[in-house]
Amino acid sequence: MTRILTVIFLLVVTLLPVASSAGSSAASNPVLPANEVAAFSNKVQRDLAARGANVAIVSRVGRDPAVLPDGINYTHVAFWVYARITKADGSTGMGYRVYNLYQRDGDRTQSDLVQDTPGDFFAGAHSLDAGIIIPDPRLQRKLLDVITSPTYAALHNAQYSVLANPRSGQFQNCTEHTLDVIMAALYDTDDPAQIKANITAYFTPQRVPLNGLQRLFAPAASMALTTADHGANVGTATFGSIARFMESNNLHDEVYRITPTQVVRF
Repeated sequence: MTRILTVIFLLVVTLLPVASSAGSSAASNPVLPANEVAAFSNKVQRDLAARGANVAIVSRVGRDPAVLPDGINYTHVAFWVYARITKADGSTGMGYRVYNLYQRDGDRTQSDLVQDTPGDFFAGAHSLDAGIIIPDPRLQRKLLDVITSPTYAALHNAQYSVLANPRSGQFQNCTEHTLDVIMAALYDTDDPAQIKANITAYFTPQRVPLNGLQRLFAPAASMALTTADHGANVGTATFGSIARFMESNNLHDEVYRITPTQVVRF
C-alpha cells in the first residue's frame, strides 16, 4: 500500500506543473513589487494606445515560468478594451478596462467574469512579460460589439478546467472563453453549438502530453485538472495557439511580446 501511495504522490507531483498553467485567478498574494507592476502595466497601456488598439488580447505569466509545460509561455489571457474609465481620485479619462475570466476564490472548479484594471491584471504576474495580439481593425470592432453585448456573458461556462477542451462546451478556462468570443465575433453568432463547430473545424488546440496514469490521478492534484472532456489526446486553448490561429487567417495587425526592456515580435 505504501508503494502505491508513493506512486500516486509522484504522479500528482508531475501534474503540478500542468496545474500551474492555469494562473487564471485574481491576485491575492502578489509576487512582484507593486511599483514595478504599476510601471509595467502603464508601459503596456501606453504601448497599446500608441498603436491605436481599441481591443487587444493580452496575456500574463501567472505562474513560475520554470514549471510551465513545454509550449505554454503564458497562463492567463484577457481582452483589454480602450474606454472611458473612472480613476481612483474620481476623475474620468480614457484608458483600458480588462475583461477577465477568473477562477473563483474558495472553489477553483468555478469561474466568474471580472472586470479590473491593467494594474490588477499584472498584480498576479510572476514575471513582467506580456504576450499581445492586436486584431485587425475590423475584428476589433466586431469584438467590441460582442464584449459589450449580452453574448459575452452568455458564452461564459462557470465549470472551470485548467485543461478545458475548446472543442467541447463541458468545461471552460479563460483562454477558451476568449476563443469563444473571437469565434462569435468572426461568424456573427451567439449560438454555442455553431461556435464549437467552427472551433473544431478551424482551430488547432495546444497539445498537452499526459499519459494514462497522469490523467487518472489528475483530480488528486486538483479537481480543476479534469480531462473528462477530452478523447485520447489532451489539447487546450493557449495564448500561443490563439496567436497562431489569428496569424494563419490574417486576423491580426500585430503579435508581439513586451517586457520592461524590450518589445519583440514573435
